[in-house]
Amino acid sequence: MKIGTDGVLLGAWTAVAHRPINILDIGAGTGLIALMLAQRSNAETIDAIEIEEAAYEQCVENFEASPWADRLFCYHAGLDEMVEEMEETYQLIVSNPPFHVEGVSSGDKSRDLARQNNSLPFDELLCSVDKLLSPEGIFTTIVPFQQEVSFIDLARQANLHIFKITRVKGNAHSEVKRSLLAFSRISQTVIEDELIIEKDRHLYTEDYQHLCRDFYLKM
Repeated sequence: MKIGTDGVLLGAWTAVAHRPINILDIGAGTGLIALMLAQRSNAETIDAIEIEEAAYEQCVENFEASPWADRLFCYHAGLDEMVEEMEETYQLIVSNPPFHVEGVSSGDKSRDLARQNNSLPFDELLCSVDKLLSPEGIFTTIVPFQQEVSFIDLARQANLHIFKITRVKGNAHSEVKRSLLAFSRISQTVIEDELIIEKDRHLYTEDYQHLCRDFYLKM
């Protein structure tokens, strides 16, 4: 599958200042976010799970071809299997979840599975994060702006408290399209800001360049 802006944003925006020892990427696709976090952090273990077979195979190939192959591990499994079998918890969990709930088919079963949240409902995702996140851990994700409030409410029911929100706009005149969300176990003051991606078509803002330039060959 193509690399999407959502994945690049989440991989670059997710905080690693707390120096997580281990990281879990839920629904890793072809491994983009896990690879970005390997580049940005010194985590000893970065696990990824991916249920779609073709994406899983590409993820493994990408991990093995990277400079961080010794720290990256991909599992061909569903999240429910991960919760049942995993005994340890993670200091950072990240997920770019499927969220196209309208059920519209693109004609590509693999792509539809990755994009429609009937394959991973938000409440199931958050319940699993609650079980897999360490007491001092952080969980980050990206959702459509229209689902921001409902997602935060569901997270609160799963003992996850929002502490940072970055709302993303394509350009200065467009509506907010996405919400980058960071959660922890502790209720605290929420930091809110905004990120605009482009000044003009393919002309990126300084904020976006600062956030993502380490991951583009040309920027």
